[in-house]
Amino acid sequence: MKHWYRIVSYFVMSLGVLLLAGRPLMAGTTISGVVKDASKHVVPKATVYLIPAADVAAMAKTPLEVKKNAANDEPLEDNLAANKDTYKKGVSDKQGKFKIADVAEAKYFLYVVPADATYLPGGNKADVAISPKALKGKPVEILLSGNTPAGATFVGTTSCLNCHKDYATEKMTLHKLGIRVAGKDSKLQDSSRFVEIDNGLNILKAGATFYFFDFDKERGFDKYKVAREMPKDPTTASLSATFSADDKGHVKVKMQNLKDPSDPPREYPVELTYGGGLYKQRYLLRVGKSLYPFLQYNEHGKDEYGNRTRKQFRDYHADWFFNEETKKLTDPPIAKSFEKECASCHYTGYSLTKLDSGEYIAGAVNDPNGEADIDGDGVPNELNIGCESCHGAGSAHVKAPAAKKAATIVSPGKLASERASVICGQCHSRPQGFLNNDQPVNKDNKMMAPGISRNEYLVNFTTREDASPKDVWESHSKSHHQQYLDFIRSTKYRNAEQILSCTTCHDPHGGSAFKHQMRQDAVTPGSIYCQSCHTAQKDMAKHTENAVGMAHGPETKITCTNCHQFKTAQTGAGFGKGLVTADGKNYWENDITSHLLIVPRKDNKYVKGVDPDKAMPIPYTNSCGISCHDPNSLK
Repeated sequence: MKHWYRIVSYFVMSLGVLLLAGRPLMAGTTISGVVKDASKHVVPKATVYLIPAADVAAMAKTPLEVKKNAANDEPLEDNLAANKDTYKKGVSDKQGKFKIADVAEAKYFLYVVPADATYLPGGNKADVAISPKALKGKPVEILLSGNTPAGATFVGTTSCLNCHKDYATEKMTLHKLGIRVAGKDSKLQDSSRFVEIDNGLNILKAGATFYFFDFDKERGFDKYKVAREMPKDPTTASLSATFSADDKGHVKVKMQNLKDPSDPPREYPVELTYGGGLYKQRYLLRVGKSLYPFLQYNEHGKDEYGNRTRKQFRDYHADWFFNEETKKLTDPPIAKSFEKECASCHYTGYSLTKLDSGEYIAGAVNDPNGEADIDGDGVPNELNIGCESCHGAGSAHVKAPAAKKAATIVSPGKLASERASVICGQCHSRPQGFLNNDQPVNKDNKMMAPGISRNEYLVNFTTREDASPKDVWESHSKSHHQQYLDFIRSTKYRNAEQILSCTTCHDPHGGSAFKHQMRQDAVTPGSIYCQSCHTAQKDMAKHTENAVGMAHGPETKITCTNCHQFKTAQTGAGFGKGLVTADGKNYWENDITSHLLIVPRKDNKYVKGVDPDKAMPIPYTNSCGISCHDPNSLK
């Protein structure tokens, strides 16, 4: 008996030692909380998952795949899809309360999957990794975004601002100022922050004449060189365009055939301006029922630049108005209208109708304070990015009682980054939709509803997921409106700490006074907006010395964005046709801003001297030329 007692006692003691050593049976932390919507009404039957931050970190070690059904381009949803059966979870009860017991100490992202489509997945706690220790004894409140009900229709920004008066600052954003009646704000626009927005238009109003010459059929939209004077060889000029304005400020352009004086001139009204608050402005001419862009003003352009793309004025599809084969003026092709090729990203509630004539009519939500009646129904349309572009069609939200308001509208701030960012990314990227152009529309010519997943967007709204290979360096973009591609390929989108979204740094409502709709000043030398998170980099001189081998102290007046959101140069010195400086070399100046947020290293395999199609542009960026390395001062 004693023998068996000793054996059992020894076994129990040994097991105890093993348990204490490995602690496999020690209870972990219990995480508790409540799931609600933005109106603070509880959301029952929602599943709260703990996605290990380590899994997101592991995903980030693989290059992001820009394609449909990729397994690594949605850091939370892709991990959840692959591992939801193994992840810790809890389900909210009738009071919206949930508990997740025995959670091991580590970092997790809290991700909520609602029981039905009334609400959208994610929640306002999804993007910042938390530890159970930090939440122990502190119930967490998770707020979910509502969803746009089926059948909801667009109501216009005026309806939104009737209640949400605090967001009237949206009128001052470049999203709202992108398309304007030439030289005139609508009641939904306030251009007072951008005093130079009509600088180009004012030149046209004063009576400017432009000559289009040296046709080059191999180029894209700028097949002609443009000058304010007849070229030295007049035989190279194809057409002229003379702008004027009447006493009411209405602008028109008269085009004349310089190859054949017998060809009757053609005159078109300049109905709308396109851009102007940042870098460039184009002029939309009315031809029949459609609009067409013509001529581009470069805000920072200089005629002394050798490259035509960086001169003050640049050709923008004058070849649509002149036939080089027949040497005759012509109306532009119907299939190239602004309505069909561009408007989807610029109009709230976009629709497209093809008439029996072959012309296209683009629709946008009716709004009594909108910019112009572009569909001919007698009511002005909202032609720019409005509230509903990001929050979804608002008719159900307007009609809903107070208790149901939050459940009937999308709140991007309560989505995980991957769903929030694709709202911006659909336009700030270079996909092709089902019109086979750079418009991300589905088979019904509609834009995506806010709140859908990135993959649903790629599957249903794109035939080409993003830019063609020629528009992409190995590690970042080299063409316009590709910020989204850069961003999702950065460490800010896939990491184990905080998954950023576009609105982490940008205020879409324009509530701050800072440029580029930044929440805080990030462009003025000495600003510390980035360092509010990157606390270890507060000493700029030390940081730059460690990074590039040379300290850039306060005297250099650089900011974080000079290097980490650089304007991409297309070529290095000695190539291309940029600004010819005193050293006899050409330097390219470009206006394409990366959002990769990581400076490509000099040991990157694509850094090969000044090889124009392969060299990473870091040694030749415009950012470096802002101050000390300005090619204008080179000797």
